[in-house]
Amino acid sequence: MLKKVFFYFVDTIQALVFAASIFILLYLFVAQPNQVNGRSMMPNFIDKSLLLTDKISYRAGEPKRGDVVVFKAPPSEPCAEDECEYIKRVIGLPGDSVKVQGQKVYINGQLLSEKYLPLDFVTNPGGYFSEGREIIVPQSQYALFGDNRSHSRDSREFGPIEINLIVGRAFFVYWPVPEAGLVPKVTY
Repeated sequence: MLKKVFFYFVDTIQALVFAASIFILLYLFVAQPNQVNGRSMMPNFIDKSLLLTDKISYRAGEPKRGDVVVFKAPPSEPCAEDECEYIKRVIGLPGDSVKVQGQKVYINGQLLSEKYLPLDFVTNPGGYFSEGREIIVPQSQYALFGDNRSHSRDSREFGPIEINLIVGRAFFVYWPVPEAGLVPKVTY
């Protein structure tokens, strides 16, 4: 009897260690949970939304305009211990000309059609993307803007982000439950 209990205990410990190992591998290399902090991505993502970030897509390919990405805050940003990752949308790709003018965004001289934003949302310039200043996004960098441009600290302030700071692509919202589902793909 004691022998059965011992083997049951050992089997349980082995199963738990195996499950924890799989979880750690998935977390480190495949997907990780993230939380939206603040209003910068409203109305598409509300404050405290929980989502999963795909960490392998950009190992095989490049971020695309319209992708919602999680990235490490640039070194210039003051960052509390638990707020070192931002969630924003890819607006400008390497080599793109990006300009904020008249509360609108222009990519390569063309007005960017952002159907995922309400009509009354405006894009104000920032310290980096100042009014009417055309910026060429450097190679291996991306211009990332929050959806709620009036309440977002993003590339308009701190400039384009290096590819190595991008953690991955947000692909699934799992909290709050009424908002749960795949993050819609945006194409321009």
